[in-house]
Amino acid sequence: MHKVLVGGSIAYDHIMDFPGLFKDHILPDKIESLNVSFLVNSLKKIRGGTAPNIAYNLALIGEKPMIVGTAGKDFCEYKEWLEARGVDTRYIRILEHDFTASCFINTDLSNNQITSFYPGAMARDPEISLKALDLSEISMVVIAPTEPKAMVRWVDECQKLDIPYLYDPGMQIPRLAPGDLLKGVQGARIVVSNEYEFEMLYEKTGLKMEDILNGADLCVKTLGSQGCLLRTRRESVHVPAAKPARVVDPTGAGDAFRAGLLKGYFEGASLETMGRYANIAAVYAVEHKGAVEHSYTCDQFMKRYRENFEK
Repeated sequence: MHKVLVGGSIAYDHIMDFPGLFKDHILPDKIESLNVSFLVNSLKKIRGGTAPNIAYNLALIGEKPMIVGTAGKDFCEYKEWLEARGVDTRYIRILEHDFTASCFINTDLSNNQITSFYPGAMARDPEISLKALDLSEISMVVIAPTEPKAMVRWVDECQKLDIPYLYDPGMQIPRLAPGDLLKGVQGARIVVSNEYEFEMLYEKTGLKMEDILNGADLCVKTLGSQGCLLRTRRESVHVPAAKPARVVDPTGAGDAFRAGLLKGYFEGASLETMGRYANIAAVYAVEHKGAVEHSYTCDQFMKRYRENFEK
């Protein structure tokens, strides 16, 4: 069992389903004057945020996650819910004058998503210093998308404190300066992003996966239904996706993936096994509406692993 400090957004997700395709409502030649409205079929408010999403999945697979971040006056029930499921919340600051960050996610029939995000209390994350926390037993810090200035600060502090970290710039790549992205990936133990995000990372920094591996031990590209690609300096492995019982909502699949990946990393598993663990964790999230609506035991997790990859 390993202690993992997860820094990232703490939020409520408002998930909507659009019964059509976004592409049918967007005119490419009028993109500079875009003005569209989507009538959705459903709206559900659920617990979310990159830090709780990752931490919850780490707890499910038997690790000891701690969250660092900022939440608002509406966070009490969420905090209690996390603690009841094995997530340490001692380093979450509560602001009584603001609301917890809120994410508004609209998903079409092809699982394409349009997302808007209100930072709320999360905007105060840059005030948090990792140096003020007890990091003596921390095996890994996860730096996931939150307020960019906080991500920059935590990268710098991890490097100065010589603490290994997983770097997941994700949706904040457009807001992070090229120099900050370079520093983040070059000092990381593990770098994880999806296919589109890696393209954005390359456009801003000029770094390909092989360049990132000059500093990082492991670079992982998620490929959705096509699985994932894991690379070290000596090895490259493509791992097929696990089979979902049903596809309900992709929200949170990437965060669950990161937890499964860390399980394999801590075990010293092969790249193939790491990718398989990650894909199994992700598929549980895909089968439910929301990032932390699923649950399983470690025995159930391993049973599903065997069903997918040991036949």
